[in-house]
This record gives sequence, C-alpha cells and structure tokens, in this order.
Amino acid sequence: MYKEKIDAWLDSKKEEMLADLTALVAIDSTRGEAKEGMPYGEGPAAALAAMSDLMSRAGMKVRNYENYMIAGDFGEGEKELDILAHLDVVPVTEDWTVTKPFEAKVVGDRIYGRGTSDDKGPAIAALYAIRAIRELGIPLKRSVRLLCGSDEECGSSDLDYYYNIEKEAPCTFTPDADFPLINLEKARLAKSFEASYEADVNPGTPRILCAAAGDKVNVVPGKALLTISGISQETVEAACEKAARNTGAFFTVKPAETESGSEPVVEILVKGTAAHASTPEKGNNAATAMMVLTGILCDVTDLKNDPAAQLLGGLLKVFPHGDTTGEAAGIRMADELSGALTQNLGVLRVENGNICGEFDMRAPLCANDENLTQVIDGCLARAGFTSEDRKMKKAHYVPADSDFVRKLLESYERYTGQKGEARAIGGGTYVHELERGVAFGCAFDEVDNHMHGDDEFMEIPVLLMSAKIFADAILKICG
Repeated sequence: MYKEKIDAWLDSKKEEMLADLTALVAIDSTRGEAKEGMPYGEGPAAALAAMSDLMSRAGMKVRNYENYMIAGDFGEGEKELDILAHLDVVPVTEDWTVTKPFEAKVVGDRIYGRGTSDDKGPAIAALYAIRAIRELGIPLKRSVRLLCGSDEECGSSDLDYYYNIEKEAPCTFTPDADFPLINLEKARLAKSFEASYEADVNPGTPRILCAAAGDKVNVVPGKALLTISGISQETVEAACEKAARNTGAFFTVKPAETESGSEPVVEILVKGTAAHASTPEKGNNAATAMMVLTGILCDVTDLKNDPAAQLLGGLLKVFPHGDTTGEAAGIRMADELSGALTQNLGVLRVENGNICGEFDMRAPLCANDENLTQVIDGCLARAGFTSEDRKMKKAHYVPADSDFVRKLLESYERYTGQKGEARAIGGGTYVHELERGVAFGCAFDEVDNHMHGDDEFMEIPVLLMSAKIFADAILKICG
C-alpha cells in the first residue's frame, strides 16, 4: 500500500544518507582505553553521540545507556520490534588503496570506508527506514526501537549491560550479517589445552626446540614455524617433500644460527591457507601440517624419542590433518537443520617444556556437553593433555516457520524478487544470546565487502534497498 511512497522518499534521501554515513565513518570508533563514562573509550562514545543526534533529529525518543548502548524509539504503542546494530569497528591497517579508512569516499556505486558495511551503513539504513515511515505519516500500532551498541567487535558486553536493564523485545533482528536471513547459529565449544614435558631430556639427540602456529582460535592457521635440532637439513628437506605431498601445504627449510661446532638446528616455515573457524574446510591448517612433518621425522630419525614430538603425535591423532568434522575424535555429528560439526585447531605452541593450544568447534543442534565436550576432553586426556574446564555455548535457533521470520522474508522477496530462505551458519551474530533474534541483512553472498579488511565498502544500491526492505518489514511487524 505504501511501497511507492516509501521507495520514492528513500530514493530522494540518497545523498543525505551518504552524508550521514560519511560523518559516522569519520569517527574512529575502534575500542580504546576505558574512561569515566566511556566504557570503550572516546571513539565508540563519540559514534554513539553522533547517532543519538541523528535519531533525535529524526524525531525519535533517545536514551543513552551509559555509553554502552543507545536506543531510539518511534511509535506510541507497545514495543514489538528491536533493530540491533553496532557502531564500533575493527582496527585498520595502512594498506588501504581507495581512500583512508576514516575518510569515506564514493566511487561509482560504492562507498568506501571503515564501517560502511560493518555496521555503520546498516545502522543508517535502519534509521532511514524509520524516518521514511515517520515523515510519510504512516501509522504504527506498535513501536519500533533502533538499538546501537559499541562493543560487538570485542565481546558484546554492551548487550550484557543493556539486557540487565531492559527486556528482550518480542522480535529482534540485526542487520549485521547477510540476506536473506539467518535463524540458526551453531553451538560453539572453544577451549584451551596443555601438557608439560621434560625438555632436553636427551641432550645431543633430535628434539623439537620450539613451534608456533596461529594467533586466534577462530582462524585456521595459515602459517607455522618449527625449530628442530639434531637432524640434518637434508633429512628435514626430504621429510618436508613427503609432508607437502600428504598435506598440500608448503614447507621451507633453512639453517638456524648456532654456535660453531654445535648440533645442527633448522627452521621450517609451513604455509597453509587461513580461513574462518566456522568454515575450516576452506583452509589448509598449517598447525596440523606441521605435526604431520614431525610424525614423518619420527619415522626416520630418533626424534621419536623426544617427549615433545611424542605429545604432538598423540595430538595429531585427535586432530588429524584435513579432519574438519571431528571424525577421528568420535564427535562427528550432523542434523538436517544445522548441518555438520566443524572443528579447527587454531593455536599451537611448543616451548620450554610446555605444549599448549586452543581449538574451536561449531556444533549442530544435536550437540551437548555429553556427546561433545566430554568426548573431546577424554580424547585429549588419553593423548596426555589437560583441557580447560569450559562448557559448550548452546546453539541459537528461531524456527524458520515463525510468523516473524515469515514476515521478514516476505519483505526480502518483495524487493529482491528472489526466494527467501532461513539459513544456518557456523559463526555467531549480534543476536546469538537473544531468544527471539535473527540476522537480516545487509550483505549478499555474491559480493565481498572486504568486511574487517582493507578497502571495506558498501554498495550504495544495496544500502538503499536495505532501507526499503527494513521499512517494509517494520510495517508488517508493527503496523
């Protein structure tokens, strides 16, 4: 009924939308040092203040929750819908080529700048959706609230603060993800483990001096570095050739600097392929490839007597190279709604008599602490490792046939002409802890917005379409 009016109004506001987004992008809202009244530093607080001003000028009733969150309300009836966005951003590098990170620039149909797609652009789209309804005088029976947080990138403690004060709305969506809609986010089990060993137990014999792979548990390690003593470079190179054939990783060997007359020491750089822990099959894990190499060396040298190498051999049985589904550990599982379990050995360190690491598993709805946590803990214990005492984070699920999901997908279909579907993902979104929250927009699978990367951008037609979709959805849910 109101589609043509809303579309025309939003199209007429294109330049104003881009100007408001440019102003938000100009604020470096990376998390900083906490100050009085600014729990995440000056930048996030400044971004909240700027959005508060935009909300107020849009005629919304605004409340600031101690610079953790801000809320802008529109409508007089009982609150039915929360739209949850965030204004904090991830750190930047100096490798941007189109523009500087905090100087938004329009190039063709794109606007570049940090936060244009994650999540300042989507927040602006939601704001203008509400403005369109208000300024066109379209009545709502129930109210809508635009929530903007400032700690999504660093743990979402802003949500903890807000929901200790306010109740969850009957319906919530976050535009901090992808279209068409995400209604299921897998369970997660991310834990650390460690083991001690007697270093230098057999001086002069082959042994692992140190090893390191990965920095973040939620990333498949793309590189690993291994230092071994007591084995000739020629022997290591031959083992690396075999390991490369077995793993598909690349191995580079070079001698390490040592004192004259001492035993040979070599460094091996292992190059795999990084990927997100929710899709480990897209990567090639350098940590497990490195352990494949140590296993090959154990077969042909006395490295098999090194306690560190023995522990790594046991760990490799728990996390074999290429096993991204937990089959070897006996935790492989799947269900029709959420798909299969995935696993990633994300961090591994060997040094000074200690081996420690971290793994990250994304599990389907059928997972629980009995069939997952206890099983993997047992596998690691048999391999000689102790595990952190941490339980599985439960999956998040809103039924795909709910009235809320149906209405959102109807709005998506109306503007895209494509069939909408509710999807399951291995990652987590801003609404993971909300009982009735889903992720809805603002990106499309076929476009890489360089989110979290250099030259991040938002497609301007997508920004406008998202605002129209959101306005349509608000009317369906609150009208």
